Amino acid sequence: MPEPELEGLTNFLYEMGLLKRYKRTGWWIAGIDNPESIAEHSFRTALIGYLLAVMEGADPARTATLCLFHDTQETRIGDVPSVGKAYVVTAPNPEVTADQVAGFPAEIRQAVRQVVEEFESHETLEAQLAKDADKLECLIQAREYQAQGHADVPPWIETSAAALQSKSARQLAEACQQVPPRQWWKAFAEAYPRLVNPRRQPTEPAHDQADAKGEPDRPKPQEARKP
Repeated sequence: MPEPELEGLTNFLYEMGLLKRYKRTGWWIAGIDNPESIAEHSFRTALIGYLLAVMEGADPARTATLCLFHDTQETRIGDVPSVGKAYVVTAPNPEVTADQVAGFPAEIRQAVRQVVEEFESHETLEAQLAKDADKLECLIQAREYQAQGHADVPPWIETSAAALQSKSARQLAEACQQVPPRQWWKAFAEAYPRLVNPRRQPTEPAHDQADAKGEPDRPKPQEARKP
């Protein structure tokens, strides 16, 4: 058996694996049969948080870290949708985290607890941007479900946009509501021939390097010169 402190860290990492299987249950209300997992939500939230921090002059690494840990408590309390929060009372997130990291080495235990407490306090700029990233990710996911034909997601878009605090988050939210989710792919598809063969001129026809039998193309013999 490993040392007790390493065992505590290992147990935590296995526990976090549950986030890859636990679903964001609020999307069931919108008719999403197989919604995103908590881990999928947290991943893009961290990316958004990093970008927002750069845009707002905050610490990108710290903001992304706050985003990564913001839902780690849901391995134990689950994802309670907004419709259930009026009826279900759970332990505060910092208390759940304290139990999750109880077996950590002291320095690491304190570091994780500080991350969660900072996010929950919303006092630092990084924490405020992490919260914005959480809401903005929800808006983006709703836009993607909307593009897939789910008609009941506008309330998620509207409430997420209304909750944003930073100028950068509000600007991104507006852009995300104007730009179709599939636009990046359409632009890529149009540029694909040029990307896969950048040396070919746009008007130059493509030539196969081998014929149907696998033989390379051979130059045609020159016509005999007439005397």
